[in-house]
Amino acid sequence: MLTENDKEFGSIINRIILGEDLSYQEAKGTFNLIISNQVTEMQQGAFLSALTAKGETPEEIAGCWEAIYELDTIHVSIDDNTSIVENCGTGMDSFKTFNISTAASILAAAGGVKMAKHGARGITSVCGTVDIAEILGVDVECSAHIVARSIEKAGIGLFNGMSPEIHPNALGRILSKIAFGSTLNIAASLANPASPRLAVRGVYSKEMILPVAQVMNKIGYNRALVIYGEIEGSDKGMDEASVCGTTQCAELKEDGSIHEYYFRPTDYNLKIYDPNMLIPSQNIESEAKTFIRIISGNQNGARRDAAVLNAGLIYYISDKSADIFEGIDKASETINNGSAIKTLESWVSLQNRDPVKGIKRLNQLI
Repeated sequence: MLTENDKEFGSIINRIILGEDLSYQEAKGTFNLIISNQVTEMQQGAFLSALTAKGETPEEIAGCWEAIYELDTIHVSIDDNTSIVENCGTGMDSFKTFNISTAASILAAAGGVKMAKHGARGITSVCGTVDIAEILGVDVECSAHIVARSIEKAGIGLFNGMSPEIHPNALGRILSKIAFGSTLNIAASLANPASPRLAVRGVYSKEMILPVAQVMNKIGYNRALVIYGEIEGSDKGMDEASVCGTTQCAELKEDGSIHEYYFRPTDYNLKIYDPNMLIPSQNIESEAKTFIRIISGNQNGARRDAAVLNAGLIYYISDKSADIFEGIDKASETINNGSAIKTLESWVSLQNRDPVKGIKRLNQLI
């Protein structure tokens, strides 16, 4: 039997199917019902599908974010969170790469940027942020407070977006059951327990760049880059800056203005590569060994360039470099001088309930 909640929820779905936008408060109230599982899962899936098909407004995404942040996010306090940077993507992009954002975050942390990552296991790929961190030896099921300690002491930590230690009520349940990009992917990725105010954020479609930048302005980010990377000669793309074509970008500035532009790898003296060079191995352990070779300076080419390009964006948005060009140089230097691999070792040790076990795992791969 359908409940009154289901009936009211169904009427909202009908409105969305007809192309009607929800207000901020309506979106928040609707997501409150989803998070608390007060309507059937069929209705929840229909709502997410309808909203995605209509095209989400910034108000709808922001309402979803607030529901998740208030009802389903453990909050932590980190000293001077205004300087913390978040670097993650929405996932669900059409071209799957190795975990570029994690490599970029390590290169940024090695240069003194405090990185508060917030990611999930791969749903449509073998190489989600949580998957690669776990195989490297990071404890991805630890408490949010252990992650916060790692951010403060190692310069990097990862909040597992599908763990009940981070989101105790709903996100893991829902995200593990859908395999398409939706409002939930966008809003959930913004629900970072550390409340960072700086970010480089990848999105799964070009159409989402500006709306996500507008949402980030609404919910309190001071500066951000929202990006979508294209594949030359293809309709596919990635939620990362691309070394395979043009990267579309919206930059949120401190005064609240948003500047849209694009860049190409050649603008920064990088090559344009065959995208096949970025495809991850189907074996996660093999993928982890390749990841370590990049971080330790033992592999050049497309993967290294993708990592330093994306790290360069982090240096730029955190004011650690005057521009992206200088940021790329600083990221490269962390590989060359060995600080990147040391940062990875420190991360594995500090984000761990059993540091000895984590370091042993990492050393086996090295």
